[in-house]
Amino acid sequence: MSRIKVNQERLLDVIKKPLITEKAALAVEKFEVVQNATKIEIRQAIEELFPGRKVQKVRTVYVPSHEKRLGTKQGRTQSSKKAIVTLDGEPLEDLIGA
Repeated sequence: MSRIKVNQERLLDVIKKPLITEKAALAVEKFEVVQNATKIEIRQAIEELFPGRKVQKVRTVYVPSHEKRLGTKQGRTQSSKKAIVTLDGEPLEDLIGA
């Protein structure tokens, strides 16, 4: 697999925040990422954030916006993109607080 070189400053902006759930703590790590991030950029960003860990698989999910209502006010939620990352070894203790 050829390695595509990505700008290091862009890699720091790819990952927005980790999404912590009980299910994610058991098997895979979930992250909210910028919408125009590619799987290759996500893989490189995770490997740079957590040195010594190898990424096995990256899956992405686009979450569209939906209508929301609070009283008489109507609006829409923001759309987002999630990355489901499978890592070698144990789950990341840094994220689950162990």
